Amino acid sequence: MISHKSSQIISHKCSQIKKIHIIGAGLAGCEAAWQCASLGVPVVLYEMKPLKYSPAHHIESFAELVCSNSLKGMQIESGSGLLKEEMRILDSLIIQCADATKVPAGGALAVDREAFSNLVTEKLKAHPLISVLNEEVTKIPKDEIVIIASGPLTEGELYEDILEITSDANLHFFDAVAPVIDTESIDMSKTFKASRYGKGEDDYINCPMDREEYLRFYNELIGAEMAEVKGFDGLNVFEGCMPVEVMAKRGVETLCFGPLKPVGLPDPRTGRETYAVVQLRQDNSQATLYNMVGFQTRLKFGEQKRVFSLIPGLENAVFARYGVMHRNTYINSPELLESIYRLKKYPNIYFAGQITGVEGYVESASSGLVAGINAALDVLGKENVRFGSETAIGALSQYISDTTIKKFQPMNINFGIIQGLTERIRDKKQRYNAIALRAIEAVRVIKVGLNKIFDKNLQA
Repeated sequence: MISHKSSQIISHKCSQIKKIHIIGAGLAGCEAAWQCASLGVPVVLYEMKPLKYSPAHHIESFAELVCSNSLKGMQIESGSGLLKEEMRILDSLIIQCADATKVPAGGALAVDREAFSNLVTEKLKAHPLISVLNEEVTKIPKDEIVIIASGPLTEGELYEDILEITSDANLHFFDAVAPVIDTESIDMSKTFKASRYGKGEDDYINCPMDREEYLRFYNELIGAEMAEVKGFDGLNVFEGCMPVEVMAKRGVETLCFGPLKPVGLPDPRTGRETYAVVQLRQDNSQATLYNMVGFQTRLKFGEQKRVFSLIPGLENAVFARYGVMHRNTYINSPELLESIYRLKKYPNIYFAGQITGVEGYVESASSGLVAGINAALDVLGKENVRFGSETAIGALSQYISDTTIKKFQPMNINFGIIQGLTERIRDKKQRYNAIALRAIEAVRVIKVGLNKIFDKNLQA
């Protein structure tokens, strides 16, 4: 990582260097700002909080995690794990802070939400090349290099300005947030602690259900009253954030093969797998809060209390936060963006985050990383870096800019979009491991090149 001392040395030389303007201090905007500053390019980071909050945000600090506290799997044989490892090599701020604030979560990287956001905020505000302005941006500065990372809840004048420069239709989908429960209110006598297949320590609180308990819960869930969400028709829901009640209506056993699957979670009291299991994941470092894994919902608050209290161990649950559903907007990236998240029509304007159609915390930060690096290279007059499809970072950026896609939908990183191997490896884990090692080596080569650019900029 480029040292803080180096940043101080270069800061007095950058008064004539054009600043990059970044709109939004979510995960993508924060990562973009860090990458720009790490290459010695000054940044102005605009964040409207605490002056104004979106419907999904509640705290002043940057990089607020809204839906979950999990950044998914850590193994490089998973798409998310590989993406994180590539970003570690590139000194990602988001991954640095996630690693520093992680909480137990088996094979996943989950964080203390507040500690994570506070650490990101602290690091950005302390950087000598990053200026933070707490104000709402309503117009995109057309004559500046700009990264628009305003998030999928962008609205008002800025939203209208984005529509104008993209000439885009209003694309959107809906996602939802899971409830968070006060740990002290959980009846531990009816639960057990374990991680699926024994991965990690006993990191999850598991609420087992027999068939009768499950069917009673299921019937109340599918009949519960839902909150009105403007524009929601039940069709344009992102699968990764499917409300639990919507998923349940696909069939009585659907949840048992999804978030409530008991496989790999035998009850230690009987030694057998139960009919269904609800998992609770630690939400903060003090373990005073747990969130309901896979329980994104649009049920009314009273109905959440009534129905979820039917789950063994949650009869007297105190909900620190109820689940909600909100609308997410994204642009038609394949028609509008290059593979470096830059607008084809306006090469001084980049987009980053969920507004581009990447889905997930790490994916959003990844888009900010690519946009930040390349915006900085524009300022420095250097050739852009285009990550190849053999890397997770590149596969994601190439997916969102693939003009052959006619019905564009948000995408999480997965091995299905990463370039395969020329040789045939039957074992899936071995195959994914080989793909991951190839990707890691490619990213290390890119990192060496970026270090050389910074060193030359430092000496200029």
